[in-house]
Amino acid sequence: MKVAPLHKAFKQYNDSIEHLICHTGQHYDEKMSKIFFEEFELPKPHFYLGVGSGSHAVQTAKIMIAFEKVLVEQKPDLVIVVGDVNSTVACSLVAAKLHVPVAHVEAGLRSFDRTMPEEINRLLTDAISDYLFVTEKSGLENLKREGIDETKIFFVGNVMIDTLIHLLPKADKSDVLQSYSVDKEDYVLVTLHRPSNVDNDDFLRRLTGVFAKIAEKKKIIFPVHPRTRSNIERLGLNGQLTGNIALSDPIGYIDFLHLTKNAGLVITDSGGIQEESTYLGVQCITVRDNTERPVTVEVGTNRLVGTDLGEVTTAALEILDGKMKSGGIPELWDGKAAERIAGIIVDKL
Repeated sequence: MKVAPLHKAFKQYNDSIEHLICHTGQHYDEKMSKIFFEEFELPKPHFYLGVGSGSHAVQTAKIMIAFEKVLVEQKPDLVIVVGDVNSTVACSLVAAKLHVPVAHVEAGLRSFDRTMPEEINRLLTDAISDYLFVTEKSGLENLKREGIDETKIFFVGNVMIDTLIHLLPKADKSDVLQSYSVDKEDYVLVTLHRPSNVDNDDFLRRLTGVFAKIAEKKKIIFPVHPRTRSNIERLGLNGQLTGNIALSDPIGYIDFLHLTKNAGLVITDSGGIQEESTYLGVQCITVRDNTERPVTVEVGTNRLVGTDLGEVTTAALEILDGKMKSGGIPELWDGKAAERIAGIIVDKL
């Protein structure tokens, strides 16, 4: 969802820029990858590394070994990396050591929590990038404080919102609400996948009690991450997540966007969903002690409530009783971030 608008933006520079896509295979569910490439209107990747799962060290090492071969063969003028996953830092390191400039899209975000693998990935990638494309004002402040040369930093907006805006007309035509037998704003959408949450057995057990209380007021729709489902099954919690709670497999972006837009409340630990719900003006509770996207709290409809499930329950019931948080759309979240990035890159190269 971050690469698609960039690929589209570079098409207007076909006479001077050749933009090739490398899919590392870090997110290795083949069915989901295929669905996402189709939904985001991306061509088949020019390179597929197929690294699959593994520990952080194993996965990062596999990506570096495979991506180095691509760079040695292709000799690109620039490598663009997005986000904060293992692929981001692995490809950045390979490029930097081969003296290929690196552009980081979504630079400068900080949770200030180094127990999060993503935070380490963000810090390292930004330190070795030549172009740092920032989504929100906090990113500018963080990079300047870290001593990054200001000539490398560009405030461009959010490419994820580019994708959201582009695909919203398709999402509006989705019939996913019918499949869950719910009406607009008459359900709570839940996504939880962070290891600090879902790998905590006590947290998951207590979470079922939270869901039971919320489900007395509104139906819960919970597309379950594979890791989360594995832990739910291991702990024998399936029987407690029934009735007005609908568990499902992960779903495609179009249907999920429709669910997000029409939810009465979103409960999540995802960074991207904090941003999407803010743009859509949907009430959001983030089950984390920190966020690298503070603009969603300061400007948007996101509430950072921490991991105390009592607080989560209280906040959820208040929202469902009508105590809403008003919010706006952050600066430059206008669907044109990728155009700005492509223009800057063409100009600089």
